Amino acid sequence: MARIWLTLSALLAILFAVYYQISLKAVLSANGVWRVIEPVGNAHCIKVESLQACEKMVLHPPSGLLFLACSSPANRRHWIPALSVLEEDNIPFNDYIATYDTTTGSVKRLAFRGFPTPQGYSSHGLDVVPSASNPEMLYVYAINHRKPVQGIGKKVGANSVVEIFKTTIGENTLTHLRTVEDPVIDTPNDLVGSPDGKSFYFTNDHGAKVGFARMLEFLGLARTSVGYCHVDQGCKISVAGMPGNNGIARSQNGTIYVGSAKIGGISTFEEQRDHSLVLTDVIPTDRIVDNLSVDENGALWAAGIPSAFLWLSALSDPAKVAPSSALRITKNVGENAFFGEKLKVEKVFEDDGTMASGVTCVVHDVRRKTLFLSGILSTHLTVCKTL
Repeated sequence: MARIWLTLSALLAILFAVYYQISLKAVLSANGVWRVIEPVGNAHCIKVESLQACEKMVLHPPSGLLFLACSSPANRRHWIPALSVLEEDNIPFNDYIATYDTTTGSVKRLAFRGFPTPQGYSSHGLDVVPSASNPEMLYVYAINHRKPVQGIGKKVGANSVVEIFKTTIGENTLTHLRTVEDPVIDTPNDLVGSPDGKSFYFTNDHGAKVGFARMLEFLGLARTSVGYCHVDQGCKISVAGMPGNNGIARSQNGTIYVGSAKIGGISTFEEQRDHSLVLTDVIPTDRIVDNLSVDENGALWAAGIPSAFLWLSALSDPAKVAPSSALRITKNVGENAFFGEKLKVEKVFEDDGTMASGVTCVVHDVRRKTLFLSGILSTHLTVCKTL
């Protein structure tokens, strides 16, 4: 019997060693287990204290208006479906969308008009797209993690939908157009909308709202997806079987980028006529990434999370801060481009959490040479001057 147990123990040790080398080691590394924080680009920054817990931001470059999907740190600590934090009885579901004027520094909390809110609004992903027919009109697409209609959050998860609004530049209200609800919109995280106000791509950040299989995704199960919805045609899965989908962005040439919050890296896709997505490349990163954005010069920006474990620690303890970073991905024009390195990934900002804590989104303003950083747990918006 002792020999059997010895043999079994040895076999389990070998299997764990193989699993560690193949999967777990990469996951731990991307989540920052051995990372040392190196301050970069955080010397010329200010804090905007009135904008808290803003998970996603979108810049409208011509007007200089930054749109933000905000909440409060207290609300976030009780309700973040993406992290299985589901305590709906402790929050009022009164999140909001605000604008920050990059020229004057003024902040406006936009009022909802015609928005039926029996289940409230819990902010997450956001996109702002100028209308194809009228550039002064903007379509605002917003993930809404509503509280469940039946059952409790810990057992059934959030009743997540996508809200579509419209507004005009400088207006203080968001007029509600429609709520998009579909079984395909299961665990939505972020989205990119169209200029007609009717369609969007979105990421599902897990394969299920709750349950044991969802918990196993951290160990290697690739169950997240990208979906597509059209208000007249319904929703479909565009690509599935991906690990840790989180932020999504679309470049000026139509390329779609999706970041991984489990193993790091950014997948690039080409849109097909049937709205399926074909993988064309994977951009490696040394850390997990959250939201993505594309600036006017075509540079791709990613909110990098240097240490997922310190981030989660800050979630549970309001007195703690979490280090943050910003990555810029551009076309490689250096000598090593001839050796297959088509893209250059640069860390242009990193902070121990003092200036920018728990950042989940970074946006670069080319015209004003400014970098904006905010996060789902942030106590302020961070505004930094760039060269």
